Amino acid sequence: MLKTGITIKDLYELKAVSDPRLSPSGEEAVFIQTILNEEKNDYFSTLHSISLKDQSTRQWTFGEQKISSPRWSPDGRSIAFISNRSGVNQLYLLSRNGGEAEAVTNCPNGVSNPVWSPCGGKIAFSIRLEKGEAFDQKEVEEEKLKPFATTSMKYKSDDRGFEDDRYAQVAVVDLGTKEVRRVTDDENDYTLHSWSPDGNYLAFATDKNEDRDFSFQSDLYIFHLETRECKQINGEQGYYGEASWSPDCRHLAYIGHKREYENATHNKIWIHEVSSGHSVCLTEGMDVAIGDYLNSDSIQGSSQTGIKWSKDNESFYFLASDAGNTVLYYAHIEGAIYPALLQEEQHVYGFDLDSGRQIILVSMSKPAEPGELYTLHVPTGELTKVTDVNRDWLADRNVSSPESFMFQGAKGWPVQGWMMKPAGYEEGKKYPLVVEIHGGPHTMYGNTFFHEFQVLSSSGYVVLYVNPRGSHGYGQEFVDAVRGDYGGGDYEDIMRAVDYALGEYPFIDENRLGVTGGSYGGFMTNWIIGHSDRFKAAVTQRSISNWISFYGVSDIGYYFSEWQIQSDLGDIETLWKHSPLAYVKNMNTPLLILHSEKDYRCPIEQGEQLFIALKREKKEARFVRFPESNHHLSRTGKPSLREARLQEIVDWFGEYL
Repeated sequence: MLKTGITIKDLYELKAVSDPRLSPSGEEAVFIQTILNEEKNDYFSTLHSISLKDQSTRQWTFGEQKISSPRWSPDGRSIAFISNRSGVNQLYLLSRNGGEAEAVTNCPNGVSNPVWSPCGGKIAFSIRLEKGEAFDQKEVEEEKLKPFATTSMKYKSDDRGFEDDRYAQVAVVDLGTKEVRRVTDDENDYTLHSWSPDGNYLAFATDKNEDRDFSFQSDLYIFHLETRECKQINGEQGYYGEASWSPDCRHLAYIGHKREYENATHNKIWIHEVSSGHSVCLTEGMDVAIGDYLNSDSIQGSSQTGIKWSKDNESFYFLASDAGNTVLYYAHIEGAIYPALLQEEQHVYGFDLDSGRQIILVSMSKPAEPGELYTLHVPTGELTKVTDVNRDWLADRNVSSPESFMFQGAKGWPVQGWMMKPAGYEEGKKYPLVVEIHGGPHTMYGNTFFHEFQVLSSSGYVVLYVNPRGSHGYGQEFVDAVRGDYGGGDYEDIMRAVDYALGEYPFIDENRLGVTGGSYGGFMTNWIIGHSDRFKAAVTQRSISNWISFYGVSDIGYYFSEWQIQSDLGDIETLWKHSPLAYVKNMNTPLLILHSEKDYRCPIEQGEQLFIALKREKKEARFVRFPESNHHLSRTGKPSLREARLQEIVDWFGEYL
């Protein structure tokens, strides 16, 4: 049967699996499956279960809704989950034996992040409330327009828009009486993590510093539910969370760092001994970032997995990002750490542990395969695929598999990159090249399925992507090296990657080179065409063009600029030196500018400035604005707009390459 290449429309064919959760018996698991619906122009997700004995699956929820955060009750008889079926995210309870899901909350502001009590009679959750606001308080049906006023520098968020007077609080619902009570009630944002196995404590994180504008802390606390005593766990200032209790409650493992390199600092794992109150960093000797920093546009509904303890009370599992893979690690509180799952190509983006049966259930993607579920038998290392939701779709598609390579970047440092041949590659033909640059800059590309790359490959392009300095996965010095050097060593790394590809792959047409990227990748796209004429077409997305204005308009502008460019408004010269807008007269590459109207991370004025400056110089440029979209358009934006975005990119490169 003749296979076809992957198209833009295949966005609607992909099925994403996420958030796997093993039942207490270990005999089955639940997970979320998400699709993009073209007719409704929305994302719909459903709850499914799988028997680990015969790998049979069962769909538990139906309809046009979004489901998230499935959590088994301690006795395995029911599952709590979050759903927007009523229009607002509420907590629901579904019996293991089937039937209709029962609404547990009816909060006008919605809820999230359910955490079961060990006894199974209560569930803690997160909710945004004003200080003293009641759970059943009705919102005004139609509110008149009014001015927005603030005295805070952190007055807006790319995720939520303009901030209101509500804060993320912790509440607990009694499943017997449906009574809801607040655990926290003040003007701080709390992140709920876990409930202690003895039922006495909740672990959560918050920043209680009064000067919010210049505080970037996340302190970890344990809260006694009866005495209401709140005790800080982390001894040193920093950013901490993802707290997980050992089964015997003697230890609390958590993830964080002391902000030595600001937001470029590697996350580490800390072990807190409850009796002594002492914490120690367990991964100090590991030069990897704890957590999943791998970029993908094909994973939906995943959540931070954090740390999973074994029943021996002394060992646990966690994820770390390393050289284009996310690796599942085993650790012991005495210091032993080694990979539990490491293949040549893997993106593990979620997992759960059945310590008694020594089985780990992982959600994993590979470059030629969207995410599926696998079981890992710990004693033997045997890995078994247990879902295949994209099998039929993949059977009809010609998927391009990338080739990884290492080359010498700036300062002689080794840098990793990947090259994807065009789908249907023919020996002896010459093909145009598109260079993709990731955002962050502290994320990474790697061994995962990327729909956009496959679309470009199927459109006849060689796709080159690289992890320049600033990327996670290659050590603390490497990830920190971009700070204060935007447009320096990072630019050199990318350009050397192009040189390497042209030297190693003779099928690349050196006269037909394109470049694109978003966020930091958009900045770098702008920077490249202001410093080189070797690219014949460029597409800049949600980009930064002017660090001077970015300082005041981005939701993170003032501190991100100080951390990354290492300059502020007292040093306009440095901000301008690193601004692509300063080099518009040198930009001769036809440029497509893609930007979202409600992007508060890299506000649309960054694209506006660049477009007007280019047109004033009579340069070739096209400006496309996406309505009702934020910074995450390419990953979670409205399906029709994601489709339009990809079409703009393909058409632009088609015209100029």
